[in-house]
This record gives sequence, structure tokens and C-alpha cells, in this order.
Amino acid sequence: MEQDNKVDQHIKATWHNMFKMYNQMAAEYGSTQATGLILLNIEKEGTPSTSIAPNLGMEATSMSRIMKTIEDNGLIYRKQDKVDRRMVRIFLTEAGLEKRKLAKKAVAGFNDQILAEVDGDKLNTFFEVMVSVNKVINKYREQNGI
Repeated sequence: MEQDNKVDQHIKATWHNMFKMYNQMAAEYGSTQATGLILLNIEKEGTPSTSIAPNLGMEATSMSRIMKTIEDNGLIYRKQDKVDRRMVRIFLTEAGLEKRKLAKKAVAGFNDQILAEVDGDKLNTFFEVMVSVNKVINKYREQNGI
């Protein structure tokens, strides 16, 4: 199989480019791509700490380390749920809200540029292909006991 025809190579190269771009943008504000992504996934009413990693496709161990750093930097705080005392919810601090605004602006700007430059039909096909790729990944994992 030629290098140009490897689906995973294209996905990985594109993700790496996006990751690098977002990290460079975030670095200008003393942050990281991962921090911005996490801040964008914390709801106003708080988000259960256990739901953030799966929503972002991250491992819990990686998430714990990042969350500790974000908390130490004063961007989030943890609070026990009022109804279910076993649950811990994550909330944004004022500083976290400000960093979230910056992350949202960066993501929206990039998405706006994609929408302006990529035909809507092509974009819909891309989304359909990505859903199919994820289905194949799950099937492949099941078949190979992964």
C-alpha cells in the first residue's frame, strides 16, 4: 500500500498539524491545546469529573494530570455534587472563563475558515467518512480482541 493511500496517515498528519497550531496559539496566552479543549467541555452548571476524559477521547490518567495542573493554575475548582455526594463536579473560575473565551475564539475562527474554504457537500462527506472510520475502528478492535 502506498503511503498516500493510508487513511490513518492522513488522519494522524492532519491531527498533528491541528494540535501543533492550537498549541502555538495557546502558548501565546500561557496555555496549551489540552487545557483549552478541557475548558471548552466544562459546563456552567459544572461537569462531572468522570465525564470529561471520555468526552474528549482521553485516558483517565492523562486527564488527572492535566486537571491537576489546570486546578493549580486557578482555572477550575472541584465541588461535591449537591444531590449525589459521590460525584465531583468541575467548575470554571473567573480566570478559567477568560481562557475558555480565548479557546472558543480560536476554535470558532478555525472552523469558520474551514467552512469558508471547504464546500458544504465535501464537509458532510468528510463527517460521514469519519463516522465510518470510527465504526471500522470499533469493529477491528472487537475482531482482534483489543
